[in-house]
Amino acid sequence: MQALPKSQLLRFVEQAYHLARRAVVRYSSKFSKRRYTLHQHIVLLCLKVRKNTTYRTLLDELIEMPRIRSALDLEGLPSPSTLCKAFNRLDMAVWRVLLNLSVTLLPTNGVVGIDASGFDRSHASKHYTKRTKLTIQQLKVTLLVDTESNTVIDVHVTTTRKHDSQIAPSLIERNSGEVVILLADKGYDDQKIRTLARENGVRPIIKHREFSSLHKAWNARLDADLYGQRSQNETVNSRLKRKYGAFVRSRRWWKQFRELVVGCLTHNIDKAL
Repeated sequence: MQALPKSQLLRFVEQAYHLARRAVVRYSSKFSKRRYTLHQHIVLLCLKVRKNTTYRTLLDELIEMPRIRSALDLEGLPSPSTLCKAFNRLDMAVWRVLLNLSVTLLPTNGVVGIDASGFDRSHASKHYTKRTKLTIQQLKVTLLVDTESNTVIDVHVTTTRKHDSQIAPSLIERNSGEVVILLADKGYDDQKIRTLARENGVRPIIKHREFSSLHKAWNARLDADLYGQRSQNETVNSRLKRKYGAFVRSRRWWKQFRELVVGCLTHNIDKAL
């Protein structure tokens, strides 16, 4: 009998498992109970984000997924609380390493856009919040996106109203090796950013705020075709919200930050398939 082809979900699990084995050791401590590996925890947490579901629902569905369990070498299934505790223990540094590794799965051209978007810190319905005049504080999420493959190269998350021009420098310095050309809108119009980019070997293409005819002339000289690729940032922001949710489920800020990085990692793995 001919073997069944691999589903998109199975291929996702296999790729995530491969990255996890490259990023971390099997167990977090020599005193670990060794029932489940860190690799298995990482893949299950990515799978939860990909399916945009809860721990309990994910584990319930895995009961009917023998091929997925086999790919992860899972003889049994952890409890929801076990996965929750695993998410708490896995540092942001681990998820950033995984995000960096996921970038290598996709072709990149060094033309990178930077843009920010808001993610709700609650999943109350928009209709209810508008009707009751409630204000839900949002997380400001800034993405560095490669325009060729829509790869998320890096992500910055903050709970404050920090200006775009204050966020960009750390992203430029951290990723100067991946960025050849930086595309940004008027929110990043700051000479310090342009200078920093050039010092790191990056060509900045950033629109000027038009306070004079000189600023208008500078904007008119921008390469329109190249600058137009900045729209890929909006495409990725939209995709993240449509596929994985426009809100974060966690209640603590540090878990919310991790959840968004896992979402970007999941996006990259999905794109690689």
